[in-house]
Amino acid sequence: MAAQAISETARKIVTPETLRNAAKQSQRCLVVPVRLRRAIKKYLREEEEPHMKKKVLRLSQSFNQIKDVNLQLTTSTSKELVEDPFKSVVQSKRWKIKSSYGDIGLTYRDDETIAYVASRMPAVYSACYRVLKEVRRRLPGFSPAKVLDFGAGTGSAFWALREVWPKSLEKVNLIEPSQSMQRAGQRLIQGQKNLPLIHSYDSIQALSKNIGKSERKHDLVIASYVLGEIPSLKDRITMVRQLWDLTQDVLVLVEPGTPHGSNIIAQMRSHILWMEKRKFRKIAHGNIGDCKDLITQKTGAFVVAPCPHDGPCPLVKTGKYCHFVQRLERTSSQRAYKRSKGEPLRGFEDEKFSYVAFRRGQRPMEPWPLDGMRFETLKEQQAKRNPEDLEIDYEDLLKLQEPGDSAYEEKDLVAYDSDVVETEGADDNEEDGEGEEDGVGAADLGGGWGRIVFMPVRRGRQVAMNVCRSTNRDASEGSFDRIVVTQSKNPTLHHQAKRSIWGDLWPC
Repeated sequence: MAAQAISETARKIVTPETLRNAAKQSQRCLVVPVRLRRAIKKYLREEEEPHMKKKVLRLSQSFNQIKDVNLQLTTSTSKELVEDPFKSVVQSKRWKIKSSYGDIGLTYRDDETIAYVASRMPAVYSACYRVLKEVRRRLPGFSPAKVLDFGAGTGSAFWALREVWPKSLEKVNLIEPSQSMQRAGQRLIQGQKNLPLIHSYDSIQALSKNIGKSERKHDLVIASYVLGEIPSLKDRITMVRQLWDLTQDVLVLVEPGTPHGSNIIAQMRSHILWMEKRKFRKIAHGNIGDCKDLITQKTGAFVVAPCPHDGPCPLVKTGKYCHFVQRLERTSSQRAYKRSKGEPLRGFEDEKFSYVAFRRGQRPMEPWPLDGMRFETLKEQQAKRNPEDLEIDYEDLLKLQEPGDSAYEEKDLVAYDSDVVETEGADDNEEDGEGEEDGVGAADLGGGWGRIVFMPVRRGRQVAMNVCRSTNRDASEGSFDRIVVTQSKNPTLHHQAKRSIWGDLWPC
């Protein structure tokens, strides 16, 4: 009966339409919201800073210098520290941060802050929006009311939160040590409507001192583009453990899509999963009595995205690194102040990022989407064709080709200078998108959905993809495999593969 029920459930889920809706997680080209573009333009216009191109260039050079310094740090003890920090000789010093966030790396003064708003904020926003949008799709019933944004900067993640969950946000705590960044973030949200309650702090310690223990838990905690500014691995682990302690449900970490940023995400992923598995084993083997089942339900952690499993990252052995790309249309400030190497500046840019989203609890056991499914081959589909279906009704065809028919009308495209020509009331009429996709063809959190890493290669009637997927039902282990889908053997999945891109899901 159980096998039959699983088969019937899978058959209901996997239709060509629901399969396409569930697997689609990427977005071709993101357009920064009108209200954010207008806020950035207003902020830069009020500052009237000269030599902006030079300041943007200096900021870019500073980022490269920090990256070079971090890559030169010793990593001889990194594996032992990530997998088991209690084995470290300096255990008593592990919680004492020697170089806390904000005291090292790049110091954001007014010049750096203005350059950051002009050149980097739209790209960071696009990466955060892409990640949070997937979290919403994978967790349809999750609507955070209380959020913590660690390393908030000028508010890129906050703007993304407002776009993804515009109705549920009630309180947002921001942690940002740079006073210049805090001032810029406050200036950018001036005049915005329906804002949640916002509190700013310069450190986790300041947050803990100002709120009680009962109020420290947050529905969602996000740390974007900040862990790379902390050079010490011990300090990063300390920060992430403190953020995890402040997390009631979901923790999201986002870093630049570089080998260094991907390595940071992999280390933090390994540590959080190891720490919760260790805690779960202690409880499972302990003598807790009647409370044992209740406590085990609240312990543990699993990866919501991008990984379809909770095992060691299989890309480590391949020499590749896990990252994704979000294309965005450049704003007018980016086009004005960014430089290109002797060529005209493109109207778009590709923001590479690495990320991981955790959720407290145990991963739900779900039937895999292709359980009990049988797909027809191309020959079988052709054999079932009715010759009458191939006949063409020329009268209907002529009607379709008549001018003004809606099927042939061109859709309104976003203008290249859309942030210049938008009217003042354009964003006031924008509808909130929360809930429009929730529960409609959403991919479950079981191990049956793999992740397409890197762009699929289309050759003739076959598509080759690199897929990270779970190797067992409990999603405790994973593998990185190259899958080839051909039209002759499986035209249904081939049709889906042709439309899949980097970052989408793939049914297993």
